[in-house]
Amino acid sequence: MATLTIARAYQYAYHTYPNYTLAVTGGTLNALGDIVAQISQNILVKDHEPRPGWDPARTLRFFCLGSGMSPLLGRWNLFLERRFPLRAWRIQPISFRALSKRVAADQLIMAPIGLVMFIGSMGVMECRSPRQIHQKYTDIFAPALLTNWKVWPIAQMINFRYMPLPYRIPFQSTCGVFWTLYLSMLNAKEDARQDREAALQATVC
Repeated sequence: MATLTIARAYQYAYHTYPNYTLAVTGGTLNALGDIVAQISQNILVKDHEPRPGWDPARTLRFFCLGSGMSPLLGRWNLFLERRFPLRAWRIQPISFRALSKRVAADQLIMAPIGLVMFIGSMGVMECRSPRQIHQKYTDIFAPALLTNWKVWPIAQMINFRYMPLPYRIPFQSTCGVFWTLYLSMLNAKEDARQDREAALQATVC
């Protein structure tokens, strides 16, 4: 009963304020992914290494990223819905060809754009220099995109096939908790490497 009430409240909010609803939903689930990542990093730290603790500013950055990108993804899903209809008529079976085109367009167009926005936004919010942001792109973009193509096509095929349009971003964001965990840890590792380099350069200078 509670789940049904939440679903109805979400659907009402989506139809009334779609962009705000997607922003809050995406931002919250993105922040949750970072919290899970930080907990995992603290659990997996070696005994002789200091525990970094929870960084609320890092979680806030992920919330802001999710809030900003989710309305854009909502528009993208609407475009895919209209550009590649799965049925010409309600009585017709689902077109696997149209479904495949949706997934292909999502992975070949939106996935790289999303990663560019993630790396750039994180670099800016972390106050990295242009050189450091460029280095992030060099170190992170290709491995993250290849990993994306191993994970997301199946999830998006399920999403596009079975989820109604209002629930595609929440479904994607829920699956994305684990993707955010991966990106968060990848970004944190790159940040730590850049911080070590900056400290070393400061010592040399």
